[in-house]
Amino acid sequence: MMTYFKHDTAIIDDGAEIGTGTKVWHFSHISPKAVVGQTCSLGQNVFVANHVTIGNGVKIQNNVSIFEGVVLEDYVFCGPSMVFTNVRTPRSAFPRNTSDDYAQTVVKRGASIGANATIVCGVTIGENALIAAGAVVNRDVLPFALMAGVPAKRIGWVCECGVTLRLEQSHSTCSSCGRTYRLEHDTLHKTMGG
Repeated sequence: MMTYFKHDTAIIDDGAEIGTGTKVWHFSHISPKAVVGQTCSLGQNVFVANHVTIGNGVKIQNNVSIFEGVVLEDYVFCGPSMVFTNVRTPRSAFPRNTSDDYAQTVVKRGASIGANATIVCGVTIGENALIAAGAVVNRDVLPFALMAGVPAKRIGWVCECGVTLRLEQSHSTCSSCGRTYRLEHDTLHKTMGG
């Protein structure tokens, strides 16, 4: 018995692992060696390649391709039409087609990527980071960092709940949820809150 929802137009290849409560919407395609966690939402026209691992509670909006080499941890958000690359030096005449050719990209728990952002392969996006719409990320991103621009630069910090933080003497309390943070050596640490 199927424990997830699959729209009639979606294609889920034999061998794909789909968690309980996950929804796969119109014209999406999940490859046979992909693993998708529980209570995920894959919007219209989402492609998930072989050997991709997607955690629990992940939301992938319309027109996103998750290529081989990409790992999405729990509660990651991928905005509409954002892009992951997986080869550093692509050439049509010299195709890269084995797992060894793909650079791994890891998006850590709770991170969000805005619409039309591009994530260049081989980077790690830290826990609860927020990538602005249209940004191009070409290097690792610290946890809780707010990144914008081309190439993306850190323009601030965000709470675990997503609200922009205001630092006062290297400390901050979220105006929305009350979680507290401290900045040490250019890295933000949560000090209190759920």
